[in-house]
Amino acid sequence: MPTTFQALVLGLLQGLGEFLPISSSAHLALAPWLLHWPDPGLAFDVALHFGTLVAVLWYFRREWVSLARAAWQIVTTRKIVTIEQRRALYVIIATIPGGIFGLLLEKKAETTLRNPALIATALIIMGVILWVVDRVRPEARDMNQLRTSDAIWIGLAQAFALIPGVSRSGATITAGRGLGLDRNGAAAFSFLLSMPIIAAAAILKVPHVLRESGLSTPLVVGVLASAVSGWIAISALLRYVSRHSYGAFAVYRVVLGAIVLVIYFARG
Repeated sequence: MPTTFQALVLGLLQGLGEFLPISSSAHLALAPWLLHWPDPGLAFDVALHFGTLVAVLWYFRREWVSLARAAWQIVTTRKIVTIEQRRALYVIIATIPGGIFGLLLEKKAETTLRNPALIATALIIMGVILWVVDRVRPEARDMNQLRTSDAIWIGLAQAFALIPGVSRSGATITAGRGLGLDRNGAAAFSFLLSMPIIAAAAILKVPHVLRESGLSTPLVVGVLASAVSGWIAISALLRYVSRHSYGAFAVYRVVLGAIVLVIYFARG
């Protein structure tokens, strides 16, 4: 279990990195490595996701009520007519690939995939892809114009986020932009899509952390920091991309990845 200060820093990184396309898992793995802190492990990292779950549920509370109502209408009427009903279906469809890959590769995510060199490489590659896609693809459609095929491709992209450095939001936003969604629509669908996968991870891992260390002060501080910074990240990104491209985040990813590679090879 990290100290209270370390948990605060990790919580802030989780909240910001979960929704900004910079990879929370990369920052949670790299921060202890760079600062010579004990690695709290994947279970603690996932526990911090409870904070970002609270953030996305609160920020999109009206949308979640609408989506829940729409999903219930699909079950009772067996018809999909409205935009909300289609959106609820697309969130379900896009969640399936990430859930399958998460269960299959859980052990590797806890060990092999947390290698700093691999994380840095993923940061750089995904940063370049994000920059190119966002630069060349037109903003042809908004979130109301999503199609079933879009949900499938975005869901497959989310599955690759199990690799630290890829970024769940980065992968889904890039996929959305590649499919012609506007920047705001790609981000908003990415945020809605985060809820089921974060909730599933938290349900699986939080009980494990509580059994090991109980409801400790560092855990509470980390989760609260994650919730607050996550809410700020959602609000800030949606405002930012309404006027700017994702280029700044791509540059940040490449620079961070390059710095990590230099330190990695310097340490031998």
